[in-house]
Amino acid sequence: MADPSSYRPQPGQVPDSPGVYRFRDEHRRVIYVGKAKSLRQRLANYFQDIAGLHPRTATMVTTAASVEWTVVSTEVEALQLEYSWIKEYDPRFNVKYRDDKSYPSLAVTMNEEYPRVQVMRGPKKKGVRYFGPYAHAWAIRETVDLMLRAFPVRTCSAGVFKRSAQIGRPCLLGYIGKCSAPCVGRVTPEEHRELAEEFCDFMAGRTGTYLSRLEAQMHEAAEEMEYEKAARLRDDIGALRRAMEKNAVVLADATDADLVAVAEDELEAAVQIFHVRGGRVRGQRGWVTDKVEAVDTAGLVEHALQQLYGEEAGEAVPKEVLVPALPEDAPALGQWLAGRRGSQVSLRIPQRGDKKALMETVHRNAQQALALHKTRRAADLTTRSRALEEIAEALGLDSAPLRIECFDISHLQGDDVVASMVVFEDGLARKGEYRRFQIKTFAGQDDVRSMHEVVSRRFRRYLQEKLKTGEWSPGDGAADGADAADAAGGAGQAQDDGRPRRFAYPPQLVVVDGGRPQVAAAQRALDELGIDDVAVCGLAKRLEEVWLPGEDDPVVLPRTSEGLYLLQRVRDEAHRFAIQYQRSKRGRRLKAGPLDEVPGLGETRKQALVKHFGSVKKLRQATIDQICEVPGIGRKTAETVAAALARAVPAAPAVNTATGEIMEEETPAPAGTSSERGTDR
Repeated sequence: MADPSSYRPQPGQVPDSPGVYRFRDEHRRVIYVGKAKSLRQRLANYFQDIAGLHPRTATMVTTAASVEWTVVSTEVEALQLEYSWIKEYDPRFNVKYRDDKSYPSLAVTMNEEYPRVQVMRGPKKKGVRYFGPYAHAWAIRETVDLMLRAFPVRTCSAGVFKRSAQIGRPCLLGYIGKCSAPCVGRVTPEEHRELAEEFCDFMAGRTGTYLSRLEAQMHEAAEEMEYEKAARLRDDIGALRRAMEKNAVVLADATDADLVAVAEDELEAAVQIFHVRGGRVRGQRGWVTDKVEAVDTAGLVEHALQQLYGEEAGEAVPKEVLVPALPEDAPALGQWLAGRRGSQVSLRIPQRGDKKALMETVHRNAQQALALHKTRRAADLTTRSRALEEIAEALGLDSAPLRIECFDISHLQGDDVVASMVVFEDGLARKGEYRRFQIKTFAGQDDVRSMHEVVSRRFRRYLQEKLKTGEWSPGDGAADGADAADAAGGAGQAQDDGRPRRFAYPPQLVVVDGGRPQVAAAQRALDELGIDDVAVCGLAKRLEEVWLPGEDDPVVLPRTSEGLYLLQRVRDEAHRFAIQYQRSKRGRRLKAGPLDEVPGLGETRKQALVKHFGSVKKLRQATIDQICEVPGIGRKTAETVAAALARAVPAAPAVNTATGEIMEEETPAPAGTSSERGTDR
C-alpha cells in the first residue's frame, strides 16, 4: 500500500487550468482517469488526510504510485479526452457500466446495393440505420412483419439472395407480396433503395405524410374503380396503423428525446434509458454498475451519457436529453453532445407535465432493474456459497456461518424503542423466524444498552430451550439472575413437526447494526451468559466496515466481495424490519389518543378497546355496559374510561412525524393479531 505523500506533486507544479489526469499503480497501469476544470484544485483534494477521504477514494490513492496530467484548452476537450482514455485504459477504479443483457436493434443496411432489414446486436456499423434498441427480438420481428406489406424491403440473408438470383425464382416472401424480389429483377436497385428509405422515414416517426399519401391513393383507386388496388392499399394502411399502435404516444409534438434515470444503493447503481422518437417510445436499454469510485447521482449520469453517446453521432443523439440530476460540468457536457449531434442539444431535468411523468416511469424501471439484479445475485447457489466462505475467511471462523442472525435498534428521539432480529440460513432470509423486541429496562437513545438487552434476551431464550431438553443446566456458565421468565409465552412448546417454536437454534454468527460499541455490547451479553461458540461482528453503515470484538481496527472486505454484499443484505433487512415495527407501534399509540390519559389502562387493553369499537369516536359514544363487553375490561375500568373520554375535548388530529400522515380518531385500528405474532414483549 503506497503512501500518497510519496508521489504528491510539488506546490506550483500542477497548473490551474482544465485538463485530464491519470493515476497509475506501481506497475504503471492506469487505475483511474478523471477530468477537472482546475487540475490544481482537483488533485489537491486527493492528497489531503486519508481519514477525511471517502473509503473508495482512499483505496484508490493508496493503490496508486504516481499521478500525471494533460492540460487542454477547454472543458469540452477534457470531456472528450477523458472518454477516450477510459475506453483505452479501462481503469479499475472508474465506473464502468455493463449491459444487463445484449439489446437487439432493428437495422437497415443502407451501405449495401440492396438494403436489408434485419435484427442486429453488438457494435454499430458505419452506413447502417439503427432503430431501437428493443427489449426483445420478437418485438422487432412482429413490427417488421406488419410493415413489410407496405414496405416490401429485402429481409433475406446474402446466401438466400444469391441462390434466388441464380435459379431465377424468389423466396416465399416474394411470392406472398412481402418482398419486392430485387433478386430476380422485379424492381431496380434504385426503386428498392427508395423503398428502404421510406421504411426508415416511417420508423423515424415521419408517419403522417406517408399515411396521408396512401389514403389519397386508396381514394383515387376507388374512384377509378380499381377496387383490388384500393383494397390492397386499405390493408397496407391498416398494417401500418397496427404497427404504430404498438408504440403509444407518450410525448406530444413528435418530441425526440432520451430519458435517463438512475437507481442506486451504497455499492451498485442501475441506469435505464428510454429512447423516444416522434413522441413514441422506440427503444429501451439499461445497465448495472458497481460504484467503484466515490460518485453521486450526477456523476453516474455523466458516465452514462459518455457511454451512451461516445460512439454515436448525427440523429442518434436526440434534441433533448432528460436526466434526474445535472452533472457538475453540464454546460461542457451539453457542448460535447451538440458536437456529436451537429446541432444544439438540450440537457435538463424535467420539472412538470408529461416529461416528468415519463421520467418517473423510467425511474421505476431502474428501481426494478436494480432489485431484479440483486434478486438474481442472491438466488444463485454458487454465489451464496462463495459469500459464506468469504465471511468465514474474513472473520476467522472454522466453518461457513450457515445461520446468521442480525439485530438492529430503532426509535424516534428515544421514544418507542424497539429491536429486530432477522434470520438468514444458507444465505436466504427465513422470515418465519424473524422476531421483534420491545426494550424493557429503560427508554432513551442508548443503542448500546438496548443492543446488550436484546442479545441477552434472545440467548436466554436459547438457554431456556436447552434447559427444557436437558442439554444445559444453570451451572454450565450462565450469568446469575438470567431471566427465566423471559422464556414464557410458549417458548418451549413444540410445533406439530416437533420443531421448537422459538429461539431453539443458535446461529453461527451474530451481526449487529453498528460499530465497535454495539459489537462490544453484544459480545458482553454472550460472555455473561457463558456462550462462547457464537461469533459476533458489526457492520458500520457509513463506511461499510466489519468490526470484531476487541479489535482496534475494522476488517475491510473488498467492495466487490460477495461476503460484504450478503452482510449488507442481512443488515438492511434487519433495519427495515425494525423501522416497520417502530412505525407500527407509534401509529397505534397515536391512534389511541385520549386513552393514553386513562390511568391503569395498558397498551393491550387500549388496543382491545379501539379494535372492538373501531375508533375512539365510537368508543366515546358507547355506554358503560357496552364497554364492559370488551374482554379484559371490568366495570370499574369501564367507568374510568367513560369518565376520561367524557372529560377529553376532541383535539386536532395527531400527525405521524415519521410519515407525515394525519392520524385521525376515526381511523379504524389495524387488526393487531397478525402484526403482533412473533413479537418478544
